[in-house]
Amino acid sequence: MGLHRVVEPAGVLPQAAWRLDARPEIAANEVRIRVERLNLDAASFRQLFDKHGGDGDAVRAEVLEIISARGKMQNPVTGSGGMLIGTVEEAGRRSPLGLKSGERVATLVSLTLTPLVVTDGLARWDGRSEQVPCDGWAILFARSVAAVLPEDLDPQLSLAVLDVCGAPALTARVVSRYVAERAVGGPPVTVAVIGGAGKSGSLSLAAARQAGAGRTVGVVPVAAERDALTAAGLCDAVAMADARDPVALSTAVTSTLGIPADVTVVCVDVPGCEHGAVLATADGGTVIFFSMATSFSAAALGAEGLAADVTMLVGNGYVPGHAELALGLLRGDPGVRGLFEARLAAD
Repeated sequence: MGLHRVVEPAGVLPQAAWRLDARPEIAANEVRIRVERLNLDAASFRQLFDKHGGDGDAVRAEVLEIISARGKMQNPVTGSGGMLIGTVEEAGRRSPLGLKSGERVATLVSLTLTPLVVTDGLARWDGRSEQVPCDGWAILFARSVAAVLPEDLDPQLSLAVLDVCGAPALTARVVSRYVAERAVGGPPVTVAVIGGAGKSGSLSLAAARQAGAGRTVGVVPVAAERDALTAAGLCDAVAMADARDPVALSTAVTSTLGIPADVTVVCVDVPGCEHGAVLATADGGTVIFFSMATSFSAAALGAEGLAADVTMLVGNGYVPGHAELALGLLRGDPGVRGLFEARLAAD
C-alpha cells in the first residue's frame, strides 16, 4: 500500500499524506515508471487555471511547486491529482502487477498517492491544458493499478480515456441493475448525464445506452457543447442548463425526459452542482458523483433538506474491467471518439 513511502504525517495511507518519499530506488514489490505525460484531474486544472487567470507560466510554476514539496501531484484546494503514462524502467521481483521493463503503461491510480519526481521543469508544457508532457519518474505499489497502453491508439488518446475510465464502468453497473430490476414492459430506465460533452460524460452516456437505458439526456452549459454532443449522437436528447442552478438543472432534465431521471451522473468540474443533481433524480433513484469538485457534505445535507429519497454514490475511479470497457467504447462508438479527438486537437 506504500506505507513506507509516507514521510508525514506518520500512520496514514499515501493518499492522505502531506508528503511522500519519491526516491527512485524501489522495494521488491514496487515498480518504477519513466514518466512521459501527466493528465491532471479536470477539477484540479480548472482551479489552478482560474486562480492564475489563465497565466500558463504561473500554473506551471505552481504544479512544479506542489510536486517538489509533496513528492506527488495533489492539488491542495481540490485534493485531486490525475494520472500518467510512461515506460516501465524497473519492476521489483515481488511486484504483483505483472509489468515488464520497457512496457508503456498508464497508471490507473491517482497522482495523489503516487510518488512522483519531475526532472525537466515541465519545460515542454505551456500550462494551458490538462495533459502535461514531462520527464521524471513515478513509483507504483503492490496495490496500484496500471494498464499496458494499446498499440492501436495514440498514447495521448489512451491517456485521456483511461483518466476517466471509472465513470462509464460504474454507470454501466448501476444502469444494468435498474434495467434488470424493472419489470418487462415497464417504463424505460432514464439517465441524465450532467456534463455530457466532456470526457467522463460522453463515455458515461455511451455506457448507459450500452447497458440498456431506454432514454438518455446529456446536459451541457453552452451552445457549442450542445451542438457537438448532438452531432455525436450519444444520447436521445441534449439539454442546456447551468448545473450550479438547482432549479434550472432540474427543470432541464425533467422537461426533456418528461420525468426525473432514474440515474443522474455528475461529470462536471465545477463546484455547486450537488443540489441540482438531487432535484433532477426520481425518488428511489441514484446520483453518481464523479466530479472531484463535489462537496459530499453539501450533497448529503442537501438531499436531507429536500427530503429526497435518493441513493448517492461516490465514483472512486476503480471498477474491475474499467479500462477495457472504456477503450471498447472509444473503439466502437464514433461519437465518443470524435469528441475525444476534438478535445485533444483543441488542447
